[in-house]
Amino acid sequence: MSSDKKTLLLVDGSSYLYRAFHAMPDLRVVPGDPSSAATGAIRGMINMMQSLRKEVPADYAACVFDAKGPTFRDALYPEYKANRSPMPDDLRSQIAPIHEVVRLLGWKVLDVPGVEADDVIGTLAVTAANQGIEVIVSSGDKDLSQLVNEHITIIDTMNGKKRDVAGVTAEFGVPPALMVDYQTLVGDAVDNVPGVEKVGPKTAAKWLQEYGSLDALVARAGDIKGVAGENLRKALEWLPKGRELLTIKTDCELDGYVDGLPAMDSIAIGDQQMEALTAFYEQYGFKGLVRALGGNAAQAQPAVPAAAKPKRATQAAGPSLFDEPEEAPPAAAAPEQATSTLAYDTIFTWQAFDHWLAKIEAAELVALDTETTSLDEMLAEIVGISFSVTPGAAAYIPLTHDYPGAPEQLPQGEVLARLKPWLENPAKPKLGQHVKYDRHVFANHGIEVQGYAHDTMLQSYVLEVHKPHGLASLAERHLGRSGINYEDLCGKGANQIRFNQVDVAKAAEYSSEDSDQTLDVHRVLWPQIEANDKLRFIYDLEMQSSETLYRIERNGVLIDAPMLAKQSGELGARILQLEAEAYEIAGQPFNLGSPKQLGEIFFDKLGMPVVKKTATGARSTDEEVLEKLAEDYPLPAKLLEHRSLSKLKGTYTDKLAQLADPKTGRVHTHYAQAVAVTGRLSSNDPNLQNIPVKTAEGRRVREAFVAPAGSVIASADYSQIELRIMAHISGDEALLRAFKEGLDVHRATAAEVFGVSVEQVSSEQRRYAKVINFGLIYGMSSFGLARNLGIETKAAAAYIDKYFQRYPGVKQYMDETKQSAKSKGYVETVFGRRLYLPEINSPNGPRRSGAERAAINAPMQGTAADLIKLSMVKVQQVLDAEKRGTKMIMQVHDELVFEVPEAEVAWVKTEIPRLMAGVADLKVPLLAEIGVGENWEKAH
Repeated sequence: MSSDKKTLLLVDGSSYLYRAFHAMPDLRVVPGDPSSAATGAIRGMINMMQSLRKEVPADYAACVFDAKGPTFRDALYPEYKANRSPMPDDLRSQIAPIHEVVRLLGWKVLDVPGVEADDVIGTLAVTAANQGIEVIVSSGDKDLSQLVNEHITIIDTMNGKKRDVAGVTAEFGVPPALMVDYQTLVGDAVDNVPGVEKVGPKTAAKWLQEYGSLDALVARAGDIKGVAGENLRKALEWLPKGRELLTIKTDCELDGYVDGLPAMDSIAIGDQQMEALTAFYEQYGFKGLVRALGGNAAQAQPAVPAAAKPKRATQAAGPSLFDEPEEAPPAAAAPEQATSTLAYDTIFTWQAFDHWLAKIEAAELVALDTETTSLDEMLAEIVGISFSVTPGAAAYIPLTHDYPGAPEQLPQGEVLARLKPWLENPAKPKLGQHVKYDRHVFANHGIEVQGYAHDTMLQSYVLEVHKPHGLASLAERHLGRSGINYEDLCGKGANQIRFNQVDVAKAAEYSSEDSDQTLDVHRVLWPQIEANDKLRFIYDLEMQSSETLYRIERNGVLIDAPMLAKQSGELGARILQLEAEAYEIAGQPFNLGSPKQLGEIFFDKLGMPVVKKTATGARSTDEEVLEKLAEDYPLPAKLLEHRSLSKLKGTYTDKLAQLADPKTGRVHTHYAQAVAVTGRLSSNDPNLQNIPVKTAEGRRVREAFVAPAGSVIASADYSQIELRIMAHISGDEALLRAFKEGLDVHRATAAEVFGVSVEQVSSEQRRYAKVINFGLIYGMSSFGLARNLGIETKAAAAYIDKYFQRYPGVKQYMDETKQSAKSKGYVETVFGRRLYLPEINSPNGPRRSGAERAAINAPMQGTAADLIKLSMVKVQQVLDAEKRGTKMIMQVHDELVFEVPEAEVAWVKTEIPRLMAGVADLKVPLLAEIGVGENWEKAH
């Protein structure tokens, strides 16, 4: 695009608003209130329009919507669009405000009665292009491809697709000039415009490539062989009308404009109307957008969350296509402060150090932050430290910045030695953002920090689990403050520098800002937690868990590297053998990882049935398809085994020894607390929770987790924990009785469902009952149950009905929980952890159903997560109090793993199950079981 040319940007508003509606959560003016006005599409539209304006600079711009009422196509063909579902009421109610806010954002809005949006776009695009203006159309609608030429380009910002002349030709097999002919042959199912029966994209493209145009093809219709030719000849009378319906008009008379067209000056891109936008955002409850518009220059940045500080600041991801929606829990007002006059000090002298040491010694609470050399907390060394004790004031101590011209800094060792008494004093309350990381960093320098009273990441996790928990997001969301981006300091990718190479002045501002914002965020979030006893309990549990997890991570687990090397060799040999066997079955060598080659061999050469297709119409060979085909064919079974073993080798047997500390032979995983919305932990570097224990090879990997000489491994976990929680929550008498009497609950369920005595239950009936018990916890449908059991759907539905007849309390719990979730917008665990369900009132059926299933299951998963954390904390407290040599070395799902000196084995076998069973008083007894062995696998 030449720089002297003007650009017109046209937005397919109708395409945008549907995308916004379906992609965003079910937001409301009053969060969680289904009777309140819907706002999700409005918010999504705002984000999309703001993003597009930043990404595509333009001189002129218009957003074009379909107007109400019929068009010429309806008169030409009454069945036009007859199959379209009516617009959902929640979307219809957002149309007028969407038009309004798009105008306020500086866009010309067009909705021309009697003319479809595509035709308005076509007319404007062609007219502008004829005047030498470059035209960009933003839409996901492939129909607009017929407009493309050297001056008109279609972009789809949702998937990064660009449809210029080459792009259209590559995608459809014909150039833009033949797109109308192509569409006429294929038809348009969405608009109910028939094409030629059984003629798809490949045939249409092939014919047009061969004959040059639809007219030429029609003239030679008698030459076309087979069924396709017969269908073409049947459609000859229809094709002219089909082409007329599908052709975008480029010469519409747009009433109200000079010569039927708007003057370009009338659609020049405009400024945002700030005052009116503020009022609009306030009306629809968009608090974050209001804050982004108001305040100082830093606050007036576009409402796009800044990148999180790369200090393993564990976050839950927000919606992938849009900025985060407004917060569900009501936020307290930000404290009054003069953030526009920040007072940040950089400490270069002992006099300044002593001044700030006196400040932190006297302060009631100190926000503390470290800057380091690494994201790996076990290796990271301190580059600098910052503190904040009052809003708007902070200080940074640079210690090891090392670049040409770097100022002289206080010696790291002496600074840390003088800070150590305060850092290790439990009576001096401290605050941080992801304090577990900072604890490791200080420990790397021989300092065991005590007195961490608060963690803003965990405060956010407890209050708003479904939101991002990084400091940048928290400051933006709760303070309306934007901060310095880490990548602005250090760069990206291969060119990224280490923090010790960052200019001290910039580093001081960045780190001081982090401590200052952490203190401010705490002052907003903590009062909300403190005012709610349940949330206070969960927050205290998370803080105690953070302390215990720090200990677990620090301990690490010993790895038998030679055993892993032996397993890798054996797996490698088996993988090669599987490849050879696959080649033999296929009758040729092929790439086992190529979906295209797999499709050709499976379906073309070996004649296997097509199970399903991908979104693009290709024949799928994904895991689900392989599992289905493996029931009847040997090749898919070989491929499944090959994939499983390759993953096991690459992820575990090859990598675990590499991740071990070379001095100790121990692996130190990282447990992320603030990720799973249910409260469960996630493990990474390495991920200890995904070792595939259902296969013999996977279980062998656990054999490499060992104890040093003189010690053994012990593994303790809860028995049937989620079923026990279901019994407690639902209060179902039959389920409670089964657990109280110590019955085999699956056998008891089988007796109830199949109408036999417990003694008469067969192993097959017990297996069915086990699937039903666990399936219903996860909201499994009769279809899902049928698939799991390999039976008819009707039979599965009958089992579910019988189950609910025998356990009416479970059915009542499920119904009441769904209704409660719909009214509140969240569910709770037994202990009060809130689990938000943004889609529970969504007009999108599949999303709503998914949220309803989560509403039933989340309290059980979340309560199980709470229980294992309570156990982890309690056991560690007792180990410390009794000065035991036993170390907790892993937490995996509902399991705690220990390294136990042989002299303490008897104590561990007795006391740890007792401690775990006693952490909560439920309506059914908790049962913890423990095993001991020379390695993790043998401890099961």
